[in-house]
Amino acid sequence: MSVSRRQATVSRHKRIRKGMSGTPERPRLAIYRSNNHIVAQVIDDVAQHTLVAASTREADVRESLSTTANSEASAKVGALIAERAIAKGITKVVFDRGGNLYHGRVQALAEAAREAGLDF
Repeated sequence: MSVSRRQATVSRHKRIRKGMSGTPERPRLAIYRSNNHIVAQVIDDVAQHTLVAASTREADVRESLSTTANSEASAKVGALIAERAIAKGITKVVFDRGGNLYHGRVQALAEAAREAGLDF
């Protein structure tokens, strides 16, 4: 029986999250990618609290882009999440790609966040 793309993503995400946890010293940068948007959150798993978030759903981000479903939009979200995290004093994170392959929009977000000053 073949496995759908969504089932493979969920399976990868479970496998990745098994050994990964965000701490107060090094929170988790979690990515959610849909067909039209990308969302990034910096999460402290110990306190179960989202510290910083950025998304293509935000009005100021959405207005500055022609489409929210490309690598350019993801790079903008990556730079924005890094800027917000650094403003809160967070420089080191653990990268959780959410079961998605490290390619395309996920890779663009990660590289933009690194360039903007996040360490992972």
